[in-house]
Amino acid sequence: MGDNVDNPGIYSLNEAIKMSEEKMLDLVEISPKADPPVCKIVDYNKFLYEQKKKQKEMKAKSTKVVIKEIRFGPNTDEHDYNFKKNHAMKFLQDGAKLKAYVFFKGRTILFKDKGEILLLRLAQDLEEYGKVEKLPKLEGKRMTMFIAPKK
Repeated sequence: MGDNVDNPGIYSLNEAIKMSEEKMLDLVEISPKADPPVCKIVDYNKFLYEQKKKQKEMKAKSTKVVIKEIRFGPNTDEHDYNFKKNHAMKFLQDGAKLKAYVFFKGRTILFKDKGEILLLRLAQDLEEYGKVEKLPKLEGKRMTMFIAPKK
């Protein structure tokens, strides 16, 4: 056993190497910053396999944020608005974030207020499916608004 009587789990480096060779396994440093450093006697290939498996499980458990976009024009008529609103409703029900924007082409930039009214109306119509994350904001030729799904 170890020459440290106070803690029988602590071995010198030479002792640990000798023990790992006797068991025909590898001495793997688990926590190098600990004092003293923590090592384990394991089959290194199996150790790597377990690490990859854990990372894969953690990646599978993490949620991926999906952002769906819906584009409007400042003069979008009622039928097109309802059609796009229904798509937005479905996206929010499926758990995706929604990026709705009004694209101003050429001189339609004069109708900024129409675009803002359209986006605010959409936010109001989708109130029971999602909440507004970012109010309409004009960025260049686009007025953008973000809606997050309700849990």
